[in-house]
Amino acid sequence: MGYETDGLPQDHQPNLVGRQADPGRRHQTAGQIVTRHGELAAELIERMDRDQQARSEATDRVSGDDLWARLQEIDTDNTRWLTQIIDRHGWPRRGDVGKDAATAAWLLAQHADRDPDLQRRCLGLLEQAVRDGEAEPSHLAYLTDRILRAEGRPQRYGTQFWYGPDGTGPLQPQPIEDPQHLDERRRSVGLGPFDEYADQLRQQESEDHRRH
Repeated sequence: MGYETDGLPQDHQPNLVGRQADPGRRHQTAGQIVTRHGELAAELIERMDRDQQARSEATDRVSGDDLWARLQEIDTDNTRWLTQIIDRHGWPRRGDVGKDAATAAWLLAQHADRDPDLQRRCLGLLEQAVRDGEAEPSHLAYLTDRILRAEGRPQRYGTQFWYGPDGTGPLQPQPIEDPQHLDERRRSVGLGPFDEYADQLRQQESEDHRRH
């Protein structure tokens, strides 16, 4: 099975997306956010928290079908809602909704694997937000890799890990383009060295297994 974004399982099938370490999710609660950034920010945070809670309950290769069904239900609902928000308001930028809610918007897009058209749309909006200083370059890197792998192409920043094409191997990076210059590309978007990242993921995997 693959793992994803914040280092928690994303899907019940091994060939979809890989494990990723969280580029930074320490945040305030929705109740704290609402008075500062409004109802949109609060709902983004709430949806991110539901996403993360569901993934925290499904952290190994043998989680029951009911957990995966619940995770899929959450992703589908979040994807539908995010589409409506973008149609009405555009991309939730940091200056409009705050840092935590902007992170939540990226996370929902990152997990919208069943709507690749939306993910590509979000990528373009996120690219512009990064150029305008309204989004994190690391988030753009994660979404870029996610889309590339979904299209069957090598990832660019080495954020996506899996257990191999059949889901039975050791935790390992999915294919990476031009690996000789990987750390240079990672530095350009604020990500640390790849070897440290890989060690972090494997340590997290070990901790997940100990808990289960």
